[in-house]
Amino acid sequence: MTEFYFVRHGKTFANQQGLKQGTINSDITHLSDIGKQQAKHLHDNFDISFADEIYVSPLQRTLDTADYLNAGVGLPIEKDERLLEISYGKWDGQSNAELMKTYPEVFDDELKDVLPSYAPLADGETFEQVYNRVKEFMEEKASENPDGKFILVSHGFTVKSAMLVALKQLDDPMSVIEPDNTSVTKIRLKNDQYYVDYFNRMY
Repeated sequence: MTEFYFVRHGKTFANQQGLKQGTINSDITHLSDIGKQQAKHLHDNFDISFADEIYVSPLQRTLDTADYLNAGVGLPIEKDERLLEISYGKWDGQSNAELMKTYPEVFDDELKDVLPSYAPLADGETFEQVYNRVKEFMEEKASENPDGKFILVSHGFTVKSAMLVALKQLDDPMSVIEPDNTSVTKIRLKNDQYYVDYFNRMY
């Protein structure tokens, strides 16, 4: 049984300003003081020494969160682009509230976030593309390490996508919310069977 512990990065300046970050990797998408405090709090309350390795999205906000989490533990860390956030294309860096006003037809009223139909308007990555790369990552690691225990430091939409993979709900993606900053989601995989132990757990 392979165990995956998905951690969403700490809060960033862009999070606090309500901007779509996507794959932007600039000062505005780095951890804010709040995000650094969140990451330190998670380190103090979630002991990752049981794990074999950390896999991390190659963006600075996830790398910094992983470093906080790994302080004093010293697990090997490996970057994997399949753990990247969804790319919102032309909408990366734009105000979510302004986009909702301009394109209300491609936003979910309850979640205040994009529907799958947003992608052609923004030239963005599709929900299915993210779903497929996260699925490929999990199945590859489970095949290589049937008893592995991995920490995955990633992003809100990416963790949501892992849940959609586990629940086989690509056809109903708005049924799963994006998790909170520095929350932990545990998913297990064995012989093509997924098990969700918990989602969006705060420590």
